[in-house]
Amino acid sequence: MGLPRYKPNMAEQNLYTDAERPREALEEGRLSRGFVAQVISAINEGDNETARALVAPLHPADIADLFGLVPEDDRATLARAIGEALDAEVIAELDDYVREDVLAAMSVGEVAEVVTQLDTDDAVALIEDLDDDEQRVLLSALTPADQADIEAALNYPEESAGRLMQRELVAVAEGATVGEVIEQVRATIDPATDFWEIFVVDDERRPVGTMRLSWLLTTPPAVAVDDVMQREQTLIPVDMDQEEVALQFQKYALISAAVVDGNGRLVGVITVDDIVHIIQEEAGEDALKLSGAGDGDINEPVFETFKVRVVWLIINLGTAILAAMVIGAFEGTIAQMVTLAALMPIVASMGGNAGTQTMAVAVRALATNQLTESNAQRAVWREVRISVMNGATLAGLIGIGVAMIFQSPMLGVVIASAMLINNLVAGLAGMLIPLGLERAGVDPAVSSAVFVTMCTDIMGFLAFLGLATLVGVKALT
Repeated sequence: MGLPRYKPNMAEQNLYTDAERPREALEEGRLSRGFVAQVISAINEGDNETARALVAPLHPADIADLFGLVPEDDRATLARAIGEALDAEVIAELDDYVREDVLAAMSVGEVAEVVTQLDTDDAVALIEDLDDDEQRVLLSALTPADQADIEAALNYPEESAGRLMQRELVAVAEGATVGEVIEQVRATIDPATDFWEIFVVDDERRPVGTMRLSWLLTTPPAVAVDDVMQREQTLIPVDMDQEEVALQFQKYALISAAVVDGNGRLVGVITVDDIVHIIQEEAGEDALKLSGAGDGDINEPVFETFKVRVVWLIINLGTAILAAMVIGAFEGTIAQMVTLAALMPIVASMGGNAGTQTMAVAVRALATNQLTESNAQRAVWREVRISVMNGATLAGLIGIGVAMIFQSPMLGVVIASAMLINNLVAGLAGMLIPLGLERAGVDPAVSSAVFVTMCTDIMGFLAFLGLATLVGVKALT
């Protein structure tokens, strides 16, 4: 690419202290309501000079936040008003949906200029969100070299290491000396390029080791790279899913890692700053999937959010109908003792809560590779024991309470037994459903909640009303 994305070091970041920003701009690290109102007022009045003055002291990340806080219709106006302050750093920090509005206010040439100033991974993240026609127009405006790099990255699967990696890296031959490496770095690497490791490669560009910058600076120039490099390294296949990449960084405490193609050749590097975003993104994504809320981005178009949410609500409606059918099957029993109608939601709701707890643990464990086929049986047995202990505790409390309130020991026994049964079902469903979905190749974070809730609702009603019917209404009164 052209100029890589600028990423300030710790000393440079101190230039952006709260004290140097407008006093009213930040409150507890966030842009204040008053400051945002000032900016909106300035651009609505056409006072671009005031808008630029207000935005000028802000860090690029704060400017990106500002675009997300102003009304959608004002984003294009703000982009034109602040001019050069809307640079590649700001574009890279923008929310995906907000970026679409901002790019719409820029010409193809301006967007192409931004792309050339970004690292490959950031440039790909920007371009992959565009429509096919927009991608073709933008790519045609780039230099052949930049176009080739981005097209190659776009050929990799979405959310893979190939999309995540950047091609800007430092690679040296294994036969070089430390002095030769230093001269090579000075002669060929752009000063704005950030890197923490130097990759040592063989004649076919296969990684054979790494050198940290601290080693390079503290080793005599005449020493051979072979003598000081670390041969053990974590290599990331180019088609590895980004979530698995994040797990590798977390497990081995990596700062950066080489990305290799199918032949083992070095094609890029992934750095920890990108992984931080991935970890945050994946964690939030799983939480939102469990609720069926889609991306959960408040900047997402209303109709797009509607399409995602309504599907799962319709599925939930179907499971609710199944639960209602179970209740309808015991209509006669309920008619003879209305108290049962008041008590049965307790059994179902407590089972649902218990199932949600277990399911959350299972989904997280699957996502972090803590739960695999090797320990699945042990994990299920663990949750069964927890479910029995929780169920017994809740059963004792509700059983004694119901027996005392309604003056019916047998009713207390029935609801206590149903509570114990449903908690056991909740524990099994919370573990077995995510495991089954994972084995079937379905993301357990997406579908588990619906099926676990269905199991606990149906079993809660069935256990309570079924036991009440078997015992008989006379025995309960």
